[in-house]
Amino acid sequence: MKIFIAADHRGFQLKQTIRGFLLDKGFDVSDEGCHEDGVACDYPEFSCKVAWAVSQTPGARGILVCMTGIGHAIAANKVPGAYAALCYNKEAAVLSREHNNANILVLGARFVPEPEIPDIVLTWLRTEFEGGRHLRRVQKIKEIEKKFLKT
Repeated sequence: MKIFIAADHRGFQLKQTIRGFLLDKGFDVSDEGCHEDGVACDYPEFSCKVAWAVSQTPGARGILVCMTGIGHAIAANKVPGAYAALCYNKEAAVLSREHNNANILVLGARFVPEPEIPDIVLTWLRTEFEGGRHLRRVQKIKEIEKKFLKT
């Protein structure tokens, strides 16, 4: 599975930790930035890079990190085909996959305890979409996307 990962300056250190963890587990990781610690940058640039890459790469997933995760989630969800879920714990990560088929995990560095990150990330990557009654709802999200984003 291809994983695109990015962070702004407030999520840089956590992104580096997650990236290393994923590489150690054998995942194919593409680091979309930022690439310098301590240099202020604008998260929407990285949200867009990851969201676009995920939407254009079948079976790919994305991970975005910033201070709260809120801005990344808002920006990423503007890209057609990107379904970003802000998750502060493992249960939310599981449900974002099982019920919503999220393809981008968004983490807030300030709100997710670092020791919990590996379990949240691995669980999210390994959780499958349930389909069933959730498929109908996900299809309705895609209909909204087509209507308003003109895809």
